[in-house]
Amino acid sequence: MNYDFIVSGSDQGVTTITLNRPDVLNSFNRRMAQELQRVLRDAADDSAVRAVLLTGAGRAFCAGQDLGEATSGDLGTTDLGDLVKASYSPLARAIREMEKPVICAVNGVAAGAGANLALACDIVIAAEDASFIQSFSKIGLVPDTSGSFFLPRLVGPARATVLMFLGEKVSANKALEWGMIYDVVPGTVLMDTATALARQLATMPTRGLALTKQLINASLSNDLQSQLALEEEMQRQAGRTSDFQEGVRAFLEKRKPSYAGR
Repeated sequence: MNYDFIVSGSDQGVTTITLNRPDVLNSFNRRMAQELQRVLRDAADDSAVRAVLLTGAGRAFCAGQDLGEATSGDLGTTDLGDLVKASYSPLARAIREMEKPVICAVNGVAAGAGANLALACDIVIAAEDASFIQSFSKIGLVPDTSGSFFLPRLVGPARATVLMFLGEKVSANKALEWGMIYDVVPGTVLMDTATALARQLATMPTRGLALTKQLINASLSNDLQSQLALEEEMQRQAGRTSDFQEGVRAFLEKRKPSYAGR
């Protein structure tokens, strides 16, 4: 399918999704948000896709909401809650509920909703010159796109409060030091590195990874007893997969496993 503001392609079990409004630093308008929701749904539903890689075109990952569109009417009557409900909350849900790994390659600035879109992904790799900015406070708004949920859990409430209140820029290396992201690499090898990781994940036991992702999601709100019970159930399901059987056979036969993702 052709999109106006998204470029999407699949190869070796990986769907690569590129935000494509480089002239405005890939800031979101409603159309781009809808297209990203659609391509994420398609990737989730396609059994041939076993990992997703998200990045941006040009010199930015995503500068957040296109304020020109969001404020095109009367500022006093603009309902930004409806905009968040229609555009951004569905993106966070789609990423967290997708039963496949989602890798984000942050190639430049990630601000506002763009920063929080990245932080909602399973694994984040950033270019050395990338940065993350909770820019909402600069115009009197609050974090969205699940940022108020994930950022305090990644860096702790004290750091998250400062970042959200002051809107300070966080360099890629600082984000790595604080545990916001997984890795930092030179920009020249960002996509090669992220693609190699996505392809590696696409050859792994996809169902087991999906169950692990469910455990991680649940752990953010579960108490210990609830989490232990869920571990038992997820392990029960994992033990019934063909990938588990293949993994055991490969181990006993001293060969490399060939996982089908089921």
